Amino acid sequence: MDSLNPENPPLVVAPERLPRVWGFWQTALWALFIFAAVFLGQMAVIVFLVLWRGGPFEMATAIHVVSGGLTISLSVLLGFPAVLLALWIAIRPTKISFADYLALRWTSWRNFLLGAVALAVLVGGWDLLSRGLGREVAPGFMSEVLKSARADGALWLLVLAFCVAAPMWEEFFARGFLYRGWSESFLRVPGAIVLSSLAWTALHLQYDWFFFTEIFSIGLLFGYLRYRTGSTWLTVVLHGLNNLAATIQTIMLAG
Repeated sequence: MDSLNPENPPLVVAPERLPRVWGFWQTALWALFIFAAVFLGQMAVIVFLVLWRGGPFEMATAIHVVSGGLTISLSVLLGFPAVLLALWIAIRPTKISFADYLALRWTSWRNFLLGAVALAVLVGGWDLLSRGLGREVAPGFMSEVLKSARADGALWLLVLAFCVAAPMWEEFFARGFLYRGWSESFLRVPGAIVLSSLAWTALHLQYDWFFFTEIFSIGLLFGYLRYRTGSTWLTVVLHGLNNLAATIQTIMLAG
């Protein structure tokens, strides 16, 4: 009878908010936050190495440090925990688990083999086109970074950064976070694949237009595989294998 007593109104329990994926604009804004986290992490590496060398600060020294193989390796490696932390902060309010939001689940070996074959055919086609146009198969940027890393005794660190750390945090970001939010917005799956591929390609502005286009096409393939298999781990592994093959190829061409 207390519920009928105005002095003792019934207790109203607010319903718990259901898990919800971020929409288009929320995903885009969180993407800027993640970009900022990566930038700050990389700047921390650059500042540390400039100060570690000692002596007065000079622009020539800073440019040498920024373009060095050791700096790039450490920047990529530090980008991994920075992105993980930023993604955790972005995903936590949705009430969806980190692994589920990013589709961190494995797929069948059949899907892996099909994806590997498709990637090999795509990259092989670009290599043939590059040779046909009289271009270098390996980007000049990669050759210079490998030479610098070898001179610094950090070649192993560069391989670890390019083939393990970069594929993980780039795929978590592009095919995990961006694709998840945008595919459930007005863009739907096709738009999410294209836009997330563009965002991922924008992380590789150190290359010229030819390799820029190649990277975008690889992003489209990875986006399609993410859609067909529901697995971001698949694109992480394929991304790592592609970077490993490119690194070995560049080392061989550079002698």
